[in-house]
Amino acid sequence: MSTTLTAAPGRLTEILRNLGVNETNSGVSTGQVWLEGSGAVLESHSPVDGALIGAVRSADKSEYEQVIATAQRGFAEWRAWPAPKRGEVVRQLGEELRKHKADLGKLVSYEMGKSYQEGLGEVQEMIDICDFAVGLSRQLHGLTMHSERPDHRMYEQWHPFGLVGVITAFNFPVAVWSWNTALAWVCGDVTLWKPSEKTPLCSIACQHITAEVFKRNGVPEGVSCIVNGGREVGEWMSQDGRIPLVSATGSTRMGKAVGAAVGERLGRSLLELGGNNAIIISDKADLDMALIGCVFGAVGTAGQRCTSTRRLIIHDKVYDAFKQKLVNAYKQLRIGDPLNEQNHVGPLIDTAAVRMYEHALQAAKQQGGRILVEGGVLNGAGFESGCYVKPAVVEATPDMAIVQEETFAPILYLLRYSGDVHEAIAIQNNVKQGLSSAIMTLDLREAERFLCAAGSDCGIANVNIGTSGAEIGGAFGGEKETGGGRESGSDAWKAYMRRQTNTINYGTKLPLAQGIKFDL
Repeated sequence: MSTTLTAAPGRLTEILRNLGVNETNSGVSTGQVWLEGSGAVLESHSPVDGALIGAVRSADKSEYEQVIATAQRGFAEWRAWPAPKRGEVVRQLGEELRKHKADLGKLVSYEMGKSYQEGLGEVQEMIDICDFAVGLSRQLHGLTMHSERPDHRMYEQWHPFGLVGVITAFNFPVAVWSWNTALAWVCGDVTLWKPSEKTPLCSIACQHITAEVFKRNGVPEGVSCIVNGGREVGEWMSQDGRIPLVSATGSTRMGKAVGAAVGERLGRSLLELGGNNAIIISDKADLDMALIGCVFGAVGTAGQRCTSTRRLIIHDKVYDAFKQKLVNAYKQLRIGDPLNEQNHVGPLIDTAAVRMYEHALQAAKQQGGRILVEGGVLNGAGFESGCYVKPAVVEATPDMAIVQEETFAPILYLLRYSGDVHEAIAIQNNVKQGLSSAIMTLDLREAERFLCAAGSDCGIANVNIGTSGAEIGGAFGGEKETGGGRESGSDAWKAYMRRQTNTINYGTKLPLAQGIKFDL
């Protein structure tokens, strides 16, 4: 069955066609070649208005096997391309994304539900990682080491793994794929992408954009593959020994299943999982500046970022003043169609997410939380999809069970502390997740305490900015139940390659290491 475009507001149908999403697509591709798609039908409903945008036929097991075989053949050729030549292809992809930024950003906004500005920002992340990867293609450095044996030289080098599996979530339907693929491709790997079944059209658009660039450059078929499908596709990938590395983004529950399956076959997994992120508001903070970071962190993407701010840990001395600022700010939030740039907050991804939101608010009340800014589901004109909710603020205590959980929705918990920064850090760290964290303070000692070894236990720790909105240049990821993976910048590229140590004897004798004697 083909992709069928059934509804779209305004010019979106034209935008979809500009991105190559039309009636001839399936959800399975090895690059330029699109397979029939013989699996179940995936329907993409927009949370913006509830419309059915399109229906995509997913892969069955035989088509999955066909994709794997093509990817293996593609790898055999692609790995022989010089890394700077691979980087040049990725550079051109970045240029192509610049041309399609507005259209792809609008598709992201409509299919996922985040604001159009955030959709544009997500595509900009794709462009940025392409730029980063281009430079990286000339810097895949190894080391040289001195040998203890005379007339010997030691060094290490990095080689591509092969086929990298990429499993992405709905909340960043294009950016997280690019974080993985841009690095994997310059490293010499080929990729197999299993997108979220909630945002399949975004993956098809990305594949079309990539295919055009690859075609111009003679890139072999199989370097960029997508297999749309449900949970079973992720299970096939996790259990497949032909995929040495699986990078998975999603819930902690999902990540544990992927990690266990990949670990069972002694493969490698790169996991980017849940976050229960906190901002500490010190009594020495600039409260006006802190407010911006806190509100965007809590309500951006309707609270559906893994880095969304879920807890504010506020010092007693400024608690009441900051609480009032927060309440006033929430009164100004505009909720509605995310394609309308006047709105701050769009919908949750679907009605199942709405039910989880309602359950979390109910649990907060039952566990003693005080509702400071009332939540609730919005109905009526403009909210027909049933996916729009009001951002809520709850006064709570750190030991409440619901505060310990990650709720993928715009619910913000206010927690008090009265001692020094060590007390606030202990409250922040006392959750199972460890992704992003921040402190708002103008005190240098507090800032350094937060960043030292005994400070934040998260993979990301910020001072005077919020928890959300990481830049490409830094490695992205977290600790504990966040999974320990690192993507994007810094030396995250090493996750996509295997290390090899080499020793060369250029002498006339064969001495053994550690002075061992073995004479014949």
